[in-house]
Amino acid sequence: MLRFETAGESHGECLVATLTGLPAGVPIHLDRVNRELWRRQQGYGRGGRQKIEKDCARIVSGVRHGRTIGSPIAVLLENRDWKNWTEALPVDEGDDRKRKPLKRPRPGHADLAGAIKFSFEEARYILERASARETAARVAAGALCKEFLREFGIEILSHVVGVGGCRLERRASWDQIEALSRRGEVLLGCVDADTEARMKAEVDIAYRTGDTIGGIFEVVAHNLPVGLGSHATWDSRLDGRLAQAIVSIQAVKGVEIGSAEESATSFGSKVQDTIHYSKEHRQFTRGANKAGGLEGGISNGQDILVRGYLKPISTLRKPLESVDLETRDPASAAYERSDVCVVPAAGVVGEAMVAFVIAQAVIEKFGGDSLRESLRNFQGYQQQVKDF
Repeated sequence: MLRFETAGESHGECLVATLTGLPAGVPIHLDRVNRELWRRQQGYGRGGRQKIEKDCARIVSGVRHGRTIGSPIAVLLENRDWKNWTEALPVDEGDDRKRKPLKRPRPGHADLAGAIKFSFEEARYILERASARETAARVAAGALCKEFLREFGIEILSHVVGVGGCRLERRASWDQIEALSRRGEVLLGCVDADTEARMKAEVDIAYRTGDTIGGIFEVVAHNLPVGLGSHATWDSRLDGRLAQAIVSIQAVKGVEIGSAEESATSFGSKVQDTIHYSKEHRQFTRGANKAGGLEGGISNGQDILVRGYLKPISTLRKPLESVDLETRDPASAAYERSDVCVVPAAGVVGEAMVAFVIAQAVIEKFGGDSLRESLRNFQGYQQQVKDF
């Protein structure tokens, strides 16, 4: 069973990602892992933290001589900002006078609910773990899953389809999304330059007014086989697992698979993907992909399309109304260095989560203690599908 965990706080010494269950023999290219971490830090609207952190993966177990060895993989990501917090967040008891308490919770953040849940007098510990800094560790784990999936010809990328009130009004092709991922500079992660310019104008308004802005990203899983996931039980349905993975990302409040929103307001005759068969190529095809590559919780061989709806982040330079946790008096919410727009970065995190879920489904389907064994099972299944 493939699983991952992350540990670490936003201003702690480091982040840790552990990934257990990858077969032995998977080639791991650190330059590609670090490229994913770099992509997560890019985008117009990011804050000062990105100028401090230069995320670089340090693999300390589970990979030797460039390949997985079948044991748990542990990845460390240094927090360079830790040097500014060693006295405020020590592991030992430390000096209470050097603490940096957060007593004015931010609306929309985990601050207040978390402080109440864990019976903390203030929300510093909640902020530290709930922070989206944790997603760097997710991206590291997801990058390892991408390395595994690449051996099966499966690729996963993202692009931005909306920022604020600005939307991309056409479907992006895989080639366009792939070209976008190779850029040396990331603005807002949109495949259309004119739309991206309008998105930037939306972010500029948020900058000027001390506000933040959200948007929509789309993750595309390309070249999947038919048959991942299952209709048989509720928790094996691949669409449900993908939805949970995307909504688990900080600030994501909704998810859409395929053309869900459009389908909900249309007649069935307009939204089902018609089925066809090519005798020449001996394969089934469909007239469109409104289902987003999933039918009955099972991958159908088309690209899987998953959209995440990201609310504006909760830390505003122009703070909202809140309450002081010590005095219970009205107060402005706390502000710490933060971003204005994180939609492109959220797309990269979405890729990592989708990569994990798809890798998990591939291992469940094809098994194997080694990559060689998994690929042999996969190739046999591909022949079975061809002979259907």
